Amino acid sequence: MNRTPGKQAERRPKDLPIAKVWHFAIGQFGWAMLSGLISNWLVYFYQPDRESISQGQTVFVPQGLVLIGLFTVIGAITAFARFFDAFVDPAVASLSDRCRSRAGRRIPFLRFAALPLAAVTVLVFWSPINGTSWVNAAFLFLMVMGYYVALTFYCTPYNALIAELGHDSKQQLTISTAISFTWVAGTAIAYVAPVIWNLFLPAMGRVNAIRVTFTIIAAVAFVCMLVPTFSIRERDYVDSHPTDESALRSLAQTFRNGEFRKFVGSDIVYWVAVTMFQTGLPFFVTSLLGLPETTTTIYFVLMTVVSVCFYLPVNRLAGRLGKKRLMLIGFVIFTCSYAYAGLLGSPLIGALLPPMVQGLALAVVAAIPMAIFGILPQAVVANIAGASAAETGENREGMFYAARTFAMKMGQSVSMLLFTGLATIGAASGSGTGYRLSAFCAAALCGLGGIIFAFYDERKILRRLGE
Repeated sequence: MNRTPGKQAERRPKDLPIAKVWHFAIGQFGWAMLSGLISNWLVYFYQPDRESISQGQTVFVPQGLVLIGLFTVIGAITAFARFFDAFVDPAVASLSDRCRSRAGRRIPFLRFAALPLAAVTVLVFWSPINGTSWVNAAFLFLMVMGYYVALTFYCTPYNALIAELGHDSKQQLTISTAISFTWVAGTAIAYVAPVIWNLFLPAMGRVNAIRVTFTIIAAVAFVCMLVPTFSIRERDYVDSHPTDESALRSLAQTFRNGEFRKFVGSDIVYWVAVTMFQTGLPFFVTSLLGLPETTTTIYFVLMTVVSVCFYLPVNRLAGRLGKKRLMLIGFVIFTCSYAYAGLLGSPLIGALLPPMVQGLALAVVAAIPMAIFGILPQAVVANIAGASAAETGENREGMFYAARTFAMKMGQSVSMLLFTGLATIGAASGSGTGYRLSAFCAAALCGLGGIIFAFYDERKILRRLGE
């Protein structure tokens, strides 16, 4: 084969085999377990309700609106940590986009971050003083900060690989679907935690049983997060072109993309809503429905199973109806589900359905938008990043995902302040008024997110991708 002197044939990266897609998805299974422990059980552990305390839960940090009379300790810590970490995302994305390692731009970060992320997740729940203390609050602040920074070093490069390993919209959707399966599975493991810690209760007591359970889950997560780093040779499947842009310039260029701004605006509001619901679910079960905390596991397993059943239909319908239409449908169903959650255990619904059935209905209905939002937002960002690269010639996939993560964490910061503040309303009497208000607030915000996303121009993005 003749070649022009002084020139090399352009290297075309290989398509990622389906087996490697699942190797990649196992990494998400790992960090989804750790994320699930924090998002589902952090507030439940450090701001317990009366039912948890009666079962032996130690109160480790001061309770109530003790910070300038407006914020709870756990709410302020988690909100500030997420807010701070939101600004770490662009820096990590820029480091990754500019990385010139022989192993690729993303894999070295995954290898570096896996162990610190697993370790600090466990330490979050290991307060040094066995009682209520501001020392525990200070320790918790440091550990939560460490958790979010370590999570960023793993997740930002990991998410950037979705756009890079998938060489067209169809491949990106396949990868997004696979990691959605493992995301739900990992989060389900986190929700199963009460079943596991109940096995240790007789020998260890409640607090130590929870800690041992989380340590076991974190060890499994650590191994899973390393799987893609050793099974995928990044440079075989990714044609990396490190960018020379600074972090600030790259972030500014990313937010100049009008369609991305619409998506991010919607995403911020969505994450406020979904985090309030996710954090509140254990309280909805115990305080509103009056059911044992292990019932949370039953509901989430059901929610997971039903959601997984919708994954393939969502994947196929996305090609026919478009990602935008399906996501708008998801917004509507989520809004109705959250509003319904605010009525759990009330005389209005209690006259029609027993408590257990009320929760089952919520789990089944919420499972549908879970499938939609588990798959499509990542694919939408991949489409936007690909269209931007085609238009500008700059490969800043890491920054697009970092900007999306920035939006997510800003939303979560606001959510934690809202939920923990609202949760104090009626806490002394056990009325659950604050939990109901948080569910109604989540419903209103989710509806707002859908309205914003309605302005996203999907057709323009697909035209730029040549599809």
